[in-house]
Amino acid sequence: MNKQLNVTNPIYPIMIAIGVAHLINDTMQAVIPAMFPIFKSELGLTFTQIGLISFVLNIFASALQPAVGFISDKKPMPYALPIGMISSFIGIAIIAFTTQYWIIIIAVLFIGFGSAIFHPEGSRVSFMAAGSKRGLAQSIYQVGGNSGQALAPLISAYIFDILGQRGAAIILVIATFGIILLSKIATWYKKQLEQERTIKKKRVLVSTLPPLTKKQVGIALTLLFTIIFARSFYTTNITSFYVFYLMDHYDVSLRLGQILIFTFMAFGVVGTFFGGSLSDRIGRKNVIILSVVGPMPFCLALPYVPLWAAMLFLVIIGTLIMISFSVTVVYAQELVPTKIGTMAGLTTGFAFGMGAIGAMVIGVLMDHKGIDFTMIVVSLLPLLLLVAFFLPKDKPASAAV
Repeated sequence: MNKQLNVTNPIYPIMIAIGVAHLINDTMQAVIPAMFPIFKSELGLTFTQIGLISFVLNIFASALQPAVGFISDKKPMPYALPIGMISSFIGIAIIAFTTQYWIIIIAVLFIGFGSAIFHPEGSRVSFMAAGSKRGLAQSIYQVGGNSGQALAPLISAYIFDILGQRGAAIILVIATFGIILLSKIATWYKKQLEQERTIKKKRVLVSTLPPLTKKQVGIALTLLFTIIFARSFYTTNITSFYVFYLMDHYDVSLRLGQILIFTFMAFGVVGTFFGGSLSDRIGRKNVIILSVVGPMPFCLALPYVPLWAAMLFLVIIGTLIMISFSVTVVYAQELVPTKIGTMAGLTTGFAFGMGAIGAMVIGVLMDHKGIDFTMIVVSLLPLLLLVAFFLPKDKPASAAV
């Protein structure tokens, strides 16, 4: 049996590099929601059709990620990282030049496939480089991804609103850099695996949780997935559909609406970054509870406030609800510390899946019940986050090393 290697020295250049790669990957994925206003105005798609595009993108990535994570736990695949980004490159190239709805669906399958490959393997690279700074490493990794997603409204406002659908071709330049960067990361990743085989020791995660039975782990994962479900459903509503509410309810322009969505997502990036490092100090569960209690009153009140208050609320909600984004991944990995890739794939894949279902449900609700009704219904979802109080208590990571 191989011995276990507990590495405590973080490798910051790799942590940052995989975070940058995550930014590029999720920027490519963000092209799709950024194009929703273009799809509606230029191609005449309904909210349901737009929701279906988002559903296909995210559900495909959701279904594949756990499988990729499971396989990578048994046989890591370093060079799958650049291959995944090549797939996304192809999807963006297709979507930049087609006006056919069914071809758009095919294009998002390529992007979803690339994303499904990237996230579990990227999370594994983050873990390998983290040492004792697991929360910080996961935060840097997720900050990259959330930053890429946060660019969606700016891409919409300053690229697609000016250049139209063809503007997506600009993203291909960034994707080319990402493929090169991931090729270099994959080389480092491969060397680490070779080193583990040579010294016959394997990196393992030291859990901050107390010993749990299989039943307790199962209950904890169910609670955690409930949190991910509610958070993903709610944030999908804000990032993909709230711009239509802003234009309809407050009569703002598309550009201003997208800037407000960017504000929400940008402060979400801030919350994501500080959440991981904070969880290393005060514990994962405490940070998850903070992300529940803090934003809840603002989520419930958002549909009823004037524009100036909505702008402020978006900042507060974005910061607090996303403070647990990276923490839930690490918490899941510590529940099952021998399955790093599998748990990363399950949590991020489940988040994608819930976002996909959320987009589809919200699109249908908007078409049949109206925008205002939909926003009120979705504002109640954060109440489900209260299950966080029943998660097993952990201890700060510094005490576990």
